[in-house]
Amino acid sequence: MNIILLGPPGAGKGTQARTLVEERAMEQLSTGDMLRAAKDSGTEMGNRVADVMARGELVTDEIVIGLIEERLAGDRPEGGFIFDGFPRTLAQADALGDLLRRRGETLDAVISMQVEDEALVRRVSGRFTCGSCGEVYHDETRPTAKEGVCDHCGSTDLRRRADDNAESLKQRLLEYYKKTSPLIGYYYARGELSSVDGLGEIGAVSSAISSILDKA
Repeated sequence: MNIILLGPPGAGKGTQARTLVEERAMEQLSTGDMLRAAKDSGTEMGNRVADVMARGELVTDEIVIGLIEERLAGDRPEGGFIFDGFPRTLAQADALGDLLRRRGETLDAVISMQVEDEALVRRVSGRFTCGSCGEVYHDETRPTAKEGVCDHCGSTDLRRRADDNAESLKQRLLEYYKKTSPLIGYYYARGELSSVDGLGEIGAVSSAISSILDKA
């Protein structure tokens, strides 16, 4: 199974992806992680990535698709793949679709996590994560049981992103609405889009996503 989670920054895509990894043995294909790993790999593709990043330039869609293709050609996880951070534009969506068709694979579900902007500001402004295991917390809605200690792994390495504030979020939302939100209409027109309420309790959102995947 190949799926995409869509939604604005702070919608909860990362949290739900981790749940799918744990419960369905899926693999989260994070383009950011893939680029960092490729840069240090010493492979031909990795050297291309390292060269581009050394020049301070943006990695091209062609390179990202190449990295995704390399991973799809490797050992396949039992539950399939979650595409994380890609596609972000209509051109990238076309490129991903072409790649899957070349490999004889399908995109089984595209799930849009819908959250109102004002709720996103409240959610993001209070968010912090564990630097060791990636567990996500919130000052108001999901604080740690013991202050300064991760409930999941016991680490004290709790972090806040520098851009998790109202002003930064507005800029990230602007980029999302300009470049990524058109994907909602794109996948809807293709009959591949489903939607869930991203404002729900984490378990309820997970259940809604599971119901969609069970029918895919």
